[in-house]
Amino acid sequence: MSKNKILILFSHPLYEKSHANKALVENIPESENITFHDLYEEYPDFDIDVKHEQVLLSQHDIIIWHHPMYWYSCPPLMKQWIDMVLEHNWAYGKKGKALQDKIIFQVITTGGDKENYCKTGSERYSIPELLEPFNQTAKVCNMIYLPPFVVHGTHNMSKDDYKQNGLMYGHFLDYINNNNLDTEVLLQYHYLNEWFATIQQ
Repeated sequence: MSKNKILILFSHPLYEKSHANKALVENIPESENITFHDLYEEYPDFDIDVKHEQVLLSQHDIIIWHHPMYWYSCPPLMKQWIDMVLEHNWAYGKKGKALQDKIIFQVITTGGDKENYCKTGSERYSIPELLEPFNQTAKVCNMIYLPPFVVHGTHNMSKDDYKQNGLMYGHFLDYINNNNLDTEVLLQYHYLNEWFATIQQ
């Protein structure tokens, strides 16, 4: 069975201060099939090499937008990446089929707890509702958009919490690298973490 090639597009302007994201990134498996691409490290001046990014996308089966939730969206460099890299007649439009049927989803960290993200919570909307613009972007590009992998409550975590979330992320990436994904099943879940918890032994 061929392995899935995974591209992690990581965007965090204050990565050195993020214990949660550091724990996640440090647990990314060493694999020739997983590419970790730190956008802020690669493009500190926001001068994105569009063609290089498009080549990277074309070489992978699963794309991950990995970022903290910044004001109910993504950090500015990731937004610029989306604006520039997903070009008309390449990613979308009549001739834009380069990303067709590739899988894409988000790995998100939030300071707020999960119960805050609902109609009656302080944030008023669920995470999937807040991510609808990303979902629609993927749909326009003919991609398969899956539910997010979300780590909530990062502001109140202990060292052990960081460690456990990091280990789970590593196991999750290892699984999706080595197994075919039934996207119809995954789409029934609110978060990919919830799905993954059901298949862990």
